[in-house]
Amino acid sequence: MSGEGYGPLRIAMWSGPRNLSTAMMRAWENRGDCAVSDEPFYAYYLAATGSDHPMAEQIIADGETDWRSVARTMTGPIPGDRPIWYQKHMCHHMLDSIDHDWMSRLVHAFLIRDPDEVVASYLRSRDTVSAEEIGLPQEARLFDEVCDRLGEAPPVIDADEFLHAPEAQLRALCERFGIPFKPGMLEWPVGPRDSDGIWAPHWYESVWNSTGFEPPQQRDIHLEGEGARVAEACRPLYEKLYQHRLRATA
Repeated sequence: MSGEGYGPLRIAMWSGPRNLSTAMMRAWENRGDCAVSDEPFYAYYLAATGSDHPMAEQIIADGETDWRSVARTMTGPIPGDRPIWYQKHMCHHMLDSIDHDWMSRLVHAFLIRDPDEVVASYLRSRDTVSAEEIGLPQEARLFDEVCDRLGEAPPVIDADEFLHAPEAQLRALCERFGIPFKPGMLEWPVGPRDSDGIWAPHWYESVWNSTGFEPPQQRDIHLEGEGARVAEACRPLYEKLYQHRLRATA
């Protein structure tokens, strides 16, 4: 372990797609004392479900399709002998066949976003959407499971509130994890990273062009049909998690 004086700390950040998850991974990687992993169960999920995702064949060929092997890796030595390991996990990748015992060796946080925003963003890259594809039902179940194990609620980050006060929110999150905040979490060099998943060219264009967290944009969202139904079905789950959000303002 490095000489930072803390760790080893394995952080599982749970979210669905289009939830600020990649930008958050950038922030943690830019600390300098933190390894990151980008959706390590993705290849397993695609191989197990046969879901028609962009670049599915390449992702399966490039990744690990045995969930047990992934779980062993996520609880094993931290890459680069770093004190912190930030793991970006998608809730919908956690199929029922995955045993959750390994999760007790990690600390957990949850990233949420208003379902109207998530669905609208998701449909800009995909033709269809479902509640299970954006992961809120799975995220709510995982949240309940972690609460039961800990006896208290783990930290929840609401993406919109986070973007109004990223430094305050990151400071509060670091405090919950018992580690120091580092200013480098607020900005990063433009471009791709070796740590990005092979799917990054399809999904990460905006993050590749970014150098930090951008202020939230006010958008008029008008969902129709399937998109509107999915957002409405997910709203009670979002509101349940939202009650436990970090309340940190600038």
